[in-house]
Parts: sequence; structure tokens; C-alpha cells
Amino acid sequence: MAAGGIARQDQQPVFVLHTYPFKETSLVVELFSRDFGRVAAIAKGARRPRSAMRGMLQAFQPLLATWSGKSELRNLHSLDWGEGLLLLNGEALMCGFYLNELLLRLLPREDPHTALFDYYSQTLRYLAAAEPMAPTLRRLELKMLQELGYAVPLTHQVEGTPIEPEHEYLYLPERGAVSPGDNETGVQLSGKTLLDMARDDYSDPATLLQSKQLMRMLLAHYLGDKPLHTRQLLIDLQEL
Repeated sequence: MAAGGIARQDQQPVFVLHTYPFKETSLVVELFSRDFGRVAAIAKGARRPRSAMRGMLQAFQPLLATWSGKSELRNLHSLDWGEGLLLLNGEALMCGFYLNELLLRLLPREDPHTALFDYYSQTLRYLAAAEPMAPTLRRLELKMLQELGYAVPLTHQVEGTPIEPEHEYLYLPERGAVSPGDNETGVQLSGKTLLDMARDDYSDPATLLQSKQLMRMLLAHYLGDKPLHTRQLLIDLQEL
């Protein structure tokens, strides 16, 4: 605890999710931190040409941040490079911005999710290494919903019956898989797709296609009426 009762956090592992102008020369920085969740902080003077932080406020780079304060907007004092700088290009770069927008929309401020932070960090490394993008996105989308407390049951139907790989199911938001009926709207998919997702196996093209449809529906449900800007860009570039 710093003087005056102002909480100070030193050298915390973070990623920059987004920045936007604040007053004449500063920026508000949305950080995803490993131990404190999403933190908003003011980087004073960061828009000045000679600012020490200006060149470090880059998305997708592991950083170490020091901040203090108790209000909703903290004061960002310094940034240092973390280990293993990453380079995302082309569609991988757009995928990274899509993941950042998802985190900004779904992750409450100051709600720690260390497992999600570690998984996000690993996902960026997969994207930088040109791993297949579609399964990489599906894995993080699913992990994000699960870590944030949204139930995405994959191995059992709503009433508790085990999923059978050869059966067809209807997947409903907030509920899960049910037998297809006349009065329900959801995503129809095979039991094999659900079990493949539970095993983290996206090698079957049908699983990859149906899992995309499922995650798109679930995310639209939890995000509400405001669509993701980066999702549409990805769709325009390639069906991810």
C-alpha cells in the first residue's frame, strides 16, 4: 500500500486490449491483467511524441505494468516488455483484434480470471505461429464463456442423458442440448460435434463447421443487440 492509502501494483503481467484519447495528451488504456482482470488506467502524456510509454502501448505484446489508485480509472506509471514479443500479421492480426473485442465486451472490470489470461496468452502465440485460425478461435471462445461462468454443457442433454455421437440435437442458449422439437429455435448439430468439442478435437470438418455455428449463436445471445465490429470483418475476409 502506497502513501495516502492508494493501492499500488508493481510489474503486473498484462496485455493491452484497447486505448482511447483522454483529455489533450493522455490515453485511457484497457488492460487485461493476469491477477486483477480487466483494469482501466490513465497513461498521462502518452500521446506526446516523446512519451516513454507511447511506443509500448501495443496490443498482443506481453507487458509488465505498474499502476496505482482506487477509482475506476487507475494511474498507469510504467510499462516494461514481458517475455517473448509476438508478431501477428494479416488474418491472424484481425483474429487478435476480434479476441480483444470479445474480452472488452464480456469481461467485467477487475474480475480476475487467471486461467483465461494464460489461455489468451497461449492463443496469441498460436496465432503468431500461424496455427490454423478457425479451431484456435473456437477453443478460446469456448474457454472464455466457460471461465466467465456461462454454462456450455457438451457431454449431456438438458435432462442429464449422455450425448450420443450418432444422434442429432438442438442446442439452446442458457440450457444446452435437447432432442429436436417443433417449437424450439437453436442450432442443430450432431452429438459427435458436441463430444469432439468436449475433447478439444476439431479435426473433423463437420465439427469445425457446426462448432462455428454454435459459438456464433451463443456469443450473439450473450453479447446482445450490439454486434462485434471485428466479427463482421473476419466474415468478410474469410469464414472464421
